[in-house]
Amino acid sequence: MTGFDADFRDELWRLLRMRRDVRHFRTDPVDPDVIDDCLRSFSLAPSVGLSEPWRVVRVNDPARRIAARENFRAANADALAGYSGDDAKIYAGLKLSGMDDAPVQIAVFSEDNTTKGKGLGAGTMPEMKAYSCVSAIMQFWLLLRAHGIGLGWVSILDPEQLTRDLDVPSHWRLIGYFCIGYPLTEEESPELERLGWEKRQDLPALLER
Repeated sequence: MTGFDADFRDELWRLLRMRRDVRHFRTDPVDPDVIDDCLRSFSLAPSVGLSEPWRVVRVNDPARRIAARENFRAANADALAGYSGDDAKIYAGLKLSGMDDAPVQIAVFSEDNTTKGKGLGAGTMPEMKAYSCVSAIMQFWLLLRAHGIGLGWVSILDPEQLTRDLDVPSHWRLIGYFCIGYPLTEEESPELERLGWEKRQDLPALLER
């Protein structure tokens, strides 16, 4: 393969701009077949040693969703207490979870001690198992967006508490809790940028050696 044409590249850039971390969801149901189709993208993701350490949990039970929301609220209150002044005011006004409305919710864990892959590539950098999960999530995220579906990554959580509440093996490492559904609005810029929390860089910091 020598590459894709200019039209494809333009569309890919548009998809990247529209990816966005969604917090505001419509409550319309999402076709489960579409979700399953997008989840198949995990099998195409790079994973260190072909270990495929990702463990995906569908959170359907109302009681478990309530526990996850309470976990977020407690962690969010603790996070707010760590800010002061203008930062505290902005933080208090941010919507940092779509848990109340998103019709589909999943948690992704990394099984760092999986024997699949026989440890190849992870001996010196065991964190590569978690990085592999993040790579798979990003592919899943982009494919969802290509269907017009949004995803919000919730990381303001107590991982150990969520592991217990979801009743998964205690040695699994939480990568994130994900809210999935149709976004209320279509945006090309991050909400945190629009609300004055932080600014993006056009290019990453580059060092020449």
